[in-house]
Amino acid sequence: MPTLETHVIAESETYRRNHAAASGWVERLRELEARTRNKSEASRERFERRGQLLPSERLGSLLDAGAPFLELSTLAGFCLDHPDPERSVPGGGFIAGIGWVSGVRAMVVVDDAGIDAGAVQPMGIEKFQRAQAIALAQKLPFIHLVESAGANLLSYRVETFVNGGSIFYWLARLSAAGIPVISVVHGSSTAGGAYMPGLSDYVVMVRDRARAFLAGPPLLKAATGEVATEEELGGAEMHATVSGQAEYLAEDDADALRITRELLASLDGNRDLPPAQQAYAPPRFDAQELLGIAPADHRKPVDMREVIARIVDGSDFLEFKPDYGPATVTGHAAICGIRLGIITNNGPLDPAGASKATHFIQACCQSGLPLLYLQNTTGFIVGKASEQGGMIKHGSKMIQAMSNATVPRITVHCGASFGAGNYGMSGRGFFPDFCFSWPNARTAVMGAEQAADTMATVMAAGMQRKAQAVDGAAIEAMRAKVIDTFERQSDAFTVSGRLLDDGVIDPRDTRKVLACVLGICDEARRRVLHPVQFAVARP
Repeated sequence: MPTLETHVIAESETYRRNHAAASGWVERLRELEARTRNKSEASRERFERRGQLLPSERLGSLLDAGAPFLELSTLAGFCLDHPDPERSVPGGGFIAGIGWVSGVRAMVVVDDAGIDAGAVQPMGIEKFQRAQAIALAQKLPFIHLVESAGANLLSYRVETFVNGGSIFYWLARLSAAGIPVISVVHGSSTAGGAYMPGLSDYVVMVRDRARAFLAGPPLLKAATGEVATEEELGGAEMHATVSGQAEYLAEDDADALRITRELLASLDGNRDLPPAQQAYAPPRFDAQELLGIAPADHRKPVDMREVIARIVDGSDFLEFKPDYGPATVTGHAAICGIRLGIITNNGPLDPAGASKATHFIQACCQSGLPLLYLQNTTGFIVGKASEQGGMIKHGSKMIQAMSNATVPRITVHCGASFGAGNYGMSGRGFFPDFCFSWPNARTAVMGAEQAADTMATVMAAGMQRKAQAVDGAAIEAMRAKVIDTFERQSDAFTVSGRLLDDGVIDPRDTRKVLACVLGICDEARRRVLHPVQFAVARP
């Protein structure tokens, strides 16, 4: 297979400028993630006083030591809980990700009870449901470490209540699909939250700490006049011995997680998977150089072959139709031994490029090869020549092929993702299996300057139609407002905060992240589920 060469000059001014900008963005990402961890860590004294592990410690005790954990949606809710970027605490009130538990890959969601007692934060429900959707699509056991104060009634919104019910719908669908659903109840799980363990296939509850009831003692007394203690209504021992809500009664957090690990091992989730893959060669070029390749300015061209050369095995890339529609780059490669097809952009998508991509997508489906989309495009090309060349129909064919592809699709936003280019290149609205962003990425219907110029032209034309003098100052004020609106909404952190991807990643970690999710998708296609007509229900 042909091996890519590099033309990157690490001493160049462009490389240094890109490297400095990318380093700053990565530092900002880590700062925001650390803010969430520190907020939870501040509750350590309270947890220790109750004999409990912090949420992050629960996760660490559950996962296999030394095994990778792919955390998802770390910026969920950024600036939606508080408009000030310096005061916002991202994460949505949950830790979510894919890791190894007793040698089995599993989706794990942890209520971060160290932050606002685990009350659901803005975008938290959407983050939880995205984790459920991934678990269902990739056939991953779903483990939920429960301790939550529930919804924040001071910020109640009816749509949150209604849409939140989908969490329980997807729990039932996971179970019916043959995917184990496990709840480990460390603390409170009340009102609607009681259905979290109620709809699980297996429930572990911690003695003297776990609670699950539809109405707590104060509400019960107000509603019926009946007086009862929390233990009588929904304590762990009661559920393990009387109601049958719990299968396992643990003595403390650590014991509950030990039981969970043993339970997952006993379910033999890897029985259908092949042995470990064969050896493969690492890329010939240093992943550290991706910081200098990541475009600080999306208007500056980047040869995406330089990115491919630093993420694929041996930097080997067999390009498909390289001289036809050359701004669209397609070809075959492998990442950590998993063969795949890659589609990326060295410019706008033109009719020839869209046709080539359509052909390539269909050919990869024929061979069962996963598709990796590396987005770096200002969109589908416009102009008289492209319109006459059938841009609409060729772009539509590409979107049809991508939408109906029968193989896993993974998307990484490496630079610009504008207009219908976002759609054709498997944007979030087209449900890729996984979607990540580099911190320099920009996503919008068009660039800020383009939007401002478009509106300025429209505004000036409107003034002329009304026989008014063209007001240059008003047009410039409008341009500045449009640019600000687009810039504020298009950056990777804002986009990720609204769960329009599965997380922002350090460009240098791209190969590791892709190897992880490709492995997950590969296992999902091999794993045989045993669906039941309904979700598992207790007698």
